Amino acid sequence: MDKYEISKLIENFAPLDTAESWDASGWVIDNHKMNNISKIMLCLTPTEDVFSQALNEGCDMVVSHHPMFYLPFSTCIMDESFHPKLNVYSAHTNMDKANGGTTDTIIKTLGLEEYKIPIEHEFLRMVELPNRISIEDFSKKISKISPNGRLVNNRNIKHLQKIAFCAGSGSEFITDAKEFGANCLVTGDLKFHTALDSEIVVYDIGHFESEILILPVFEKLIGEDVEIVYAKENSPFCLIK
Repeated sequence: MDKYEISKLIENFAPLDTAESWDASGWVIDNHKMNNISKIMLCLTPTEDVFSQALNEGCDMVVSHHPMFYLPFSTCIMDESFHPKLNVYSAHTNMDKANGGTTDTIIKTLGLEEYKIPIEHEFLRMVELPNRISIEDFSKKISKISPNGRLVNNRNIKHLQKIAFCAGSGSEFITDAKEFGANCLVTGDLKFHTALDSEIVVYDIGHFESEILILPVFEKLIGEDVEIVYAKENSPFCLIK
């Protein structure tokens, strides 16, 4: 399958021009000597370990959600002559903003898709439930996708009805969520002082847990004309036992 056809399929769903200006979405490594793709590794984050997995699996291309922010090019993806041995393509903030993208995937996984309501915000999504749900019951739902999630409830709120979602690091939108009428935000990467100041309920389900769900969306977009494998990835955080 032609690699530019693959990138076009992704960009038709998540247009590249919608990515944030600071974002490194798109072609990270475009190996012009390797255009025909037979096997792709999907991953959340392109690390040296993921590239080693891709090469060991015989992949021609890696498609990731996170771009290569800090990983140097002098890694296993380059041979001794510094020629790339893989193609690498990322869809990051454009996939976050896309209808059906990262945040929408959380909502769908939780079985709340039918309760989405429109709001004018690039990254937030909102659900309004027909009936209130207790904190305890909603926490049980959340635990199915993030068993190690954290909860902030400074105002001792008992029930939820309008719930905002933002995959990844979205705690900067707590105030926005409140202004849209939400009494809860589900996101990741919550910091102490941000949590301390929050007037609404916040679930920190983890950056990894909130975004790893997007990989099957990539697989569906690419289709069946190329073999797909998933990288073996885990959150860098673990519970102290």
